[in-house]
Amino acid sequence: MKVLVSDVLGESGIQMFKDADGIEVDVKTGMSPDELKSVIGEYDGLVIRSATKVTEDVLEAATNLKVVGRAGIGLDNVDIPAATKRGVIVMNTPGGNVVTTAEHAIAMMLSLTRNIPLGTMTLKQGKWEKKKLQGREIFNKTLGLIGFGKIGSIVADRAKGLKMKVVIYDPFITPEKIEEAGYIPVTLDELYARADYISIHVPKLKETQNLLNKEAFGKMKDGVMVVNCARGGIVNEADLMDAMDSGKVAGAALDVFETEPAGDIPLMTQERFICTPHLGASTKEAQTNVAVAVADQLIECLINGTIINAVNAPSVTGDLLTLLRPFLTLGENIGSLQAQLVQGPVKKLQIEFHGDFMGLDLSSVSTGIIKGFLSPKVKDEVNFVNAAVIAKDMGIKVTESTSTDAEDFVNLITVNVISDNETSSVSGTIYGKKEARVVMINKFRLELVPEGNLLFIHNTDKPGAIGSIGTVLGNNGVNIGRMHVGQEDEDNRNVIFITTDAKASDEVVEELRQLSMVNTVMPIDL
Repeated sequence: MKVLVSDVLGESGIQMFKDADGIEVDVKTGMSPDELKSVIGEYDGLVIRSATKVTEDVLEAATNLKVVGRAGIGLDNVDIPAATKRGVIVMNTPGGNVVTTAEHAIAMMLSLTRNIPLGTMTLKQGKWEKKKLQGREIFNKTLGLIGFGKIGSIVADRAKGLKMKVVIYDPFITPEKIEEAGYIPVTLDELYARADYISIHVPKLKETQNLLNKEAFGKMKDGVMVVNCARGGIVNEADLMDAMDSGKVAGAALDVFETEPAGDIPLMTQERFICTPHLGASTKEAQTNVAVAVADQLIECLINGTIINAVNAPSVTGDLLTLLRPFLTLGENIGSLQAQLVQGPVKKLQIEFHGDFMGLDLSSVSTGIIKGFLSPKVKDEVNFVNAAVIAKDMGIKVTESTSTDAEDFVNLITVNVISDNETSSVSGTIYGKKEARVVMINKFRLELVPEGNLLFIHNTDKPGAIGSIGTVLGNNGVNIGRMHVGQEDEDNRNVIFITTDAKASDEVVEELRQLSMVNTVMPIDL
């Protein structure tokens, strides 16, 4: 088996490949996309970090590729759907750098508070600006954490040790779980109003893009300090600049940027702005951890067929995976659909299997449903190994039941999601051998192909309603690929799922919402 390491990897990981029986490793870093495509066909395994882009073109050329391993957590540089279609397993190493990143956030906060970078710079310039660089204590100050996942929870623990008050906003974790951990759950607006420091620990999603913007800064305390060691683009850099100019934000520390390398952006002129070049995971210990982890995972996969920390495949044999894959795909998509339909913290996830599943062990399908449900919320942190654990940590109770009765279908998977405010039910089945369909959403019957860019629309069941929707999309150059219509006779309503060739912009969605016979419009990404 041949493995290509295309990004810089810790020597300990490379040595593991060299020592493994049956593995031949090549290290070729800094290749262009064309160079990578020209050689990738020779390899069974590929090890990357963030520099290599595993695109559909690369995967098409990778005729022998079985597994891609990311030494780290982020997988924005891998086309996972394209890999899955080609049967290529994609793995990451989600636990290797969490402590390192959390410690970096604390270090940034302390450095910002006590003016350490500015003090160092001015002292080296021969200045003694002791009065000008007066800092503040963090003792008894309030730290607001946006996100309470693995990294956020470690930051909270370290801040508690520094005798700070910690308030936490995480829309996907129940307040009870945050309270059990010894912290104070708050709304986002409450966090803005109370926090002396704000530290971000959420993935970059459409909901978190530009989360800290002009409006958000306006809700914060005067003199707040902001730290972002999560992902670039969560903080709007232009709005942060304005907030610092006005004095609303007394200081900011960024390790990540909208564009990297950051270059000569206006923030660099701010005296109270400190920054590092994406060093959150850059410690010797973390790089050793992820190098060893990714090498171990690829060796186990290629030599023994064992799948660890895969984001697109459970830990099962290849033959069983072939039989399970249609149900896994359906289950993940139902989970993802439910995650986008239901708002707020979820308390229960009920998984029901009805009908004939050919005697298959469906536990991995249940895991796939949980993973699909969590992925839009925590992104690359979740995989087939840790999905159930993350759900439990978020306070979500998962139940599973089976029945031989599937009514009008050979087999049926139903997922019920229960929150404080609502209950949502989605059912799906397999047509033929592998065609996934969603056939029920709450009271609506339909036949939905669960993939791509979707618009979920509730509208009044009257002549002209569907035509008005199509007109808006056509006038804005949005092509309709498929349309699925379901009816609810009791309330004279339709539910429409429209698959579009390209994602509808926010402006198009808002224009649809203004139509007289349209009740709600929700973009869905599967």
